[in-house]
Amino acid sequence: MRPTDHLKSLCQPDWTAATSHAFTNDLVAGTLAQDKMLAYLRQDYLFIEGFVRLLASAIAQAPSLGDAIPAAQFLGLISGPENTYFLRAIPALGGTTEPPAPAHPVTQEFQALMAKAARSGRYEQMLAVLVVAEWSYLSWANPHADKAGDLPFWFGEWISLHSGAGFEAVVAYLRDQLDRAWQGLGPDEMRAVEETFITATRLERAFFDAASLGYKTA
Repeated sequence: MRPTDHLKSLCQPDWTAATSHAFTNDLVAGTLAQDKMLAYLRQDYLFIEGFVRLLASAIAQAPSLGDAIPAAQFLGLISGPENTYFLRAIPALGGTTEPPAPAHPVTQEFQALMAKAARSGRYEQMLAVLVVAEWSYLSWANPHADKAGDLPFWFGEWISLHSGAGFEAVVAYLRDQLDRAWQGLGPDEMRAVEETFITATRLERAFFDAASLGYKTA
C-alpha cells in the first residue's frame, strides 16, 4: 500500500464524508443556494495567504530543483487564476473580499494547522496538509468535470480549478513527494505525519459541515 493510501485509510470515514458531502453534491448539481456559495467562498478565500506561504515553504524544503518546479508552477496557479476567480466570483454573488469575512472557528483551526506546518521546517508535514487539501478536492470535483461548462461560473470554474488532467498531475506530484518523503522517516516522524493528515481530513469535513449551515456560529 502506498504511504498516502495508508494515511487516507486512517481517516476513511472523514475522508468519505468530505469528498461526497451534501454541500459539494449541491454545488456540482448547480442547486446550492447562492448565499451559501458566497459564504463558503468568503471563508475559503481566507486560506489563500496561508496556503501560498505553506506551498512556498514546501518549495524551499524540496529535495531538489526537479522536486520543487511542479510546486512552483502550482503556486503560479494559486496566486493567478485561482486568486482571480475569488476576486470575480465573490462580487458576482454580492459579497466583498475587502474587508474580509470574519473567520469561522473551523477556518481559524485550519489556518493554524497550515501555519504550523509551514513553520515546522519539515517537508513531510507541509506535504501532509497539501495532499489532503488538494487530493480531497480532486476527489469530489473530478467526477463532475464535464458539468462545469453548463453551470454559472461561480460553480463551474470552481469545479474546473479542481479537476481535469492538469489538477490530477498536481495531486499525483504531491502524493509522490509525500510517498517518497515517508520512506526516510522514523517511527515518531511517521506518527506525526499521521496525526497531521488525520487532523487535516477532519477539518476538511468540518469545513463543509459548517458551509452547509452557512458558517453560523450560534
